[in-house]
Amino acid sequence: MIDRTIGDYDTMLRLDPAQADIFNMRGELWRRKGDRPKALADFGMAIKLNPEHTSARRNYKSMAQELERIGAQIALAGKPSFNCKTARLAAEKAICANPELADLDREIHAMNIRVIGEARNPAEARELRREQNAFIARRDAGFGRPGYDLRKAMKERLQKLVGVDGY
Repeated sequence: MIDRTIGDYDTMLRLDPAQADIFNMRGELWRRKGDRPKALADFGMAIKLNPEHTSARRNYKSMAQELERIGAQIALAGKPSFNCKTARLAAEKAICANPELADLDREIHAMNIRVIGEARNPAEARELRREQNAFIARRDAGFGRPGYDLRKAMKERLQKLVGVDGY
C-alpha cells in the first residue's frame, strides 16, 4: 500500500504544497520503499517549509548519514586495509588482485581494531595485537604452499575475531 499512499500524498501536495508534515511522511515512505534520494528531497522540503520540524530534521540527518555511509562503502569496495602500491609479499598481492579477498581483509582489519579497542586492559590489547601479527605472519608464510587456502584462512580469522557473540 506504500505506492497508493505516496499517490495520495502527491495529490494532497498538489492541492496544498505547503504541508511540511506531508512531505515528511512521504519521505518516510520513500525511505521504506528504498528510494533514498526522493526521501532526502522530501525531508529537505519539509525542513524548508518548516525549519523547526523536529521529525523532518531528524529524518534528514539520518538519511544523509546513511547515504554518506553507503558512499563510503562503495568507495572502499574491493580495496584492502593496506596500500596495494606498497604490497611486496605474494599474499598481499593476491589480496590486492581479488576484490573479495580485499573486502575480507578490510573486514578483518576493522574487526581487529574494534576488538582491541574493547580490550579490558593494555595487556589484553597487546595480546590481541600479537595474535593479529601472528595471523599475518602465518598467512604470508603459508600462501602459495600446496593445500593452503587464503580465503578460508581469512574467513576463519574473521570468525575468530567476531567470536560467538557475533557482534
